[in-house]
Amino acid sequence: MKITGVELRTVRMPLVAPFRTSFGTETVREAVLLRAVSDEAEGWGECCAGTAPLYSSEYTQAAADVLTRYLIPAMKGVSGAHQVGPALAAFKGHRTAKAALEMAVLDAELRARDQPLSQAFGATRTHVPCGVSVGITDTIAELLDVVAEYLASGYQRIKLKIEPGWDIEPVKAVRERFGDIPLQVDANAAYRLDQARHLARLDPFDLILLEQPLAEDDLLGHAELAKRLTTPICLDESIVDARAAATAIKLKACQIVNIKPGRVGGYLEAKRIHDVCVANDVPVWCGGMLETGLGRAANVALAALPGFRLPGDTSASDRYYTTDITAPFLLEEGRLRVPTGPGLGVTPIPELLQAVTVSTTWIPV
Repeated sequence: MKITGVELRTVRMPLVAPFRTSFGTETVREAVLLRAVSDEAEGWGECCAGTAPLYSSEYTQAAADVLTRYLIPAMKGVSGAHQVGPALAAFKGHRTAKAALEMAVLDAELRARDQPLSQAFGATRTHVPCGVSVGITDTIAELLDVVAEYLASGYQRIKLKIEPGWDIEPVKAVRERFGDIPLQVDANAAYRLDQARHLARLDPFDLILLEQPLAEDDLLGHAELAKRLTTPICLDESIVDARAAATAIKLKACQIVNIKPGRVGGYLEAKRIHDVCVANDVPVWCGGMLETGLGRAANVALAALPGFRLPGDTSASDRYYTTDITAPFLLEEGRLRVPTGPGLGVTPIPELLQAVTVSTTWIPV
């Protein structure tokens, strides 16, 4: 397979409701999409970087720039997804941009072979259980209403975003209102180790996990915090590749890992992290980054692997968008169906894609 060029497209999609975390509030999903064209097939990729460098140092305009200037031109001679990483290795960082490019090539490669992504990964499920991430709300009463709506929709796990000043009381209120539901919390690195005593106040609520309480580069801090809490620690931002996962597990800095393919540089690296965790009997689950149907399709295929033992943030399309750019993913008894078509198993619907597109650029290889 020979890559002849890549179309870079920026889209802006309004969210159905503002999504607030410890690092900010999003009302519109701005995403960079890639269409890799080869002599055999086309493939789609999605960059999960945010509009601003808040979750990580990456952001959409920077991703578009580095893809245009450096990453896509470096694809000359690349004939398959496994060659993307080595071709881009000289360029430091920019994992979400690299992941989008690898995803597009992987989709094209699998479409040329008429093979579904889930099959290529070695998936073992036809459906994956779904959790939902609930952002910070203005009041606890509003939070309870939102959680009630998601539970009524069939979601199998609730994740609450927390930050200092919005942690113990919201979790307590959800537990008291809804009883023994599967419940976890995500701090997005908003705390310090000297707040361990405060975080220990979450222990009585029997949470599945506490996600990324400390800074992403503080593995030793997480290892110390894990000794002081009974709630299992899950790492997200800290896990940038399989080596980081192995180190975190060896240091006992976490008991669970959240895998986000964009954060780790692509789905091939995500699969390697899965394998490291399985070898160490560490459960993993698939996080979400407000993906369109393209990224959601790939995440669902990944989450069908056997090591994904907890419901992920692979929510239905209507959790985020009134209208997605692909056929919508629908919740079926708390689960999403794994696509069975070749590659991602989905493609953008042209008129829906065009309606949210703000720019396109063609870059020959």
